[in-house]
Amino acid sequence: MKVATAQLTPVFLNKEKTIEKACSAIAEAAAKGAKLIVFPEAFISGYPDWVWLVPPHKSAQLDELYVRLVENAVSIPDDATEKLCKTAKTTGINIAIGINERNTESSNASLNNTILFIDDHGNILGKHRKLIPTNPERLVWSRGNGSTLRTYDTSVGKIGGLICWEHFMPLARTALYESGVQILASPTWDRSPYWLSAMQYIAREGGMFVVNSCMALHLKDLPEDLQALYPEGKEWINVGNSCILGPTGEILAGPQSKEEGILYADIDLREIIAAKRKFDVVGHYSRPDVFKFEVK
Repeated sequence: MKVATAQLTPVFLNKEKTIEKACSAIAEAAAKGAKLIVFPEAFISGYPDWVWLVPPHKSAQLDELYVRLVENAVSIPDDATEKLCKTAKTTGINIAIGINERNTESSNASLNNTILFIDDHGNILGKHRKLIPTNPERLVWSRGNGSTLRTYDTSVGKIGGLICWEHFMPLARTALYESGVQILASPTWDRSPYWLSAMQYIAREGGMFVVNSCMALHLKDLPEDLQALYPEGKEWINVGNSCILGPTGEILAGPQSKEEGILYADIDLREIIAAKRKFDVVGHYSRPDVFKFEVK
């Protein structure tokens, strides 16, 4: 099977145009034979990088930015998810896409950093909300809970997902391993060389394929008022470095830097079984007589 990671730039803080771009990428990947495509963290409609730049005492500026982010966030379901589902059904491809998600179950005014999963029949399988936003991200996103730490059966295998530095949480990883994950969707904002080595370790630890997706974001891709937040001479806000990894940690595609594009790799789920012959973290290496694991 062929899988894809979309190192693309959203139309920043514009949900409708970002959805159009996502649907075009989905159709392109499907036309090239991909059965799964993974999009970056907070792809719809942009990662709020200003949380690392604007100090908390500038309340008026932060209020305005937050309102714009919420207005261009996704409700599950809404017109945006309907378009994504229709494209998935038409093209016959599974989707994992990073979104800013409104808390429609309550106030509809708080946000979660979420992965939305859609199958190749156009059905919403479910979602995963980031358990703990990282550092100043906590000023924008709420916390998820254990109910979304699960996998979904699809035509390409069992898919699960973690977001950015959630991958560094050993017990969050274990929850997905226990769920039998075969392909881990890994939307992220981290583009460091250390991130790549961490992804290689996690792919090997879990004995699974990892589809890592990070957006390429240039200064010119931002609205003018946001461009002004960065120092003179700044060009790339994020270089990307998306990649696809195999169950022994080998790099199958990427990393790709400082450009948009869709990366592809052919995968064979039988390689997972071969990798787990030597080390199966929730199988013959699990030692349930010594350790007890539970997700609340």
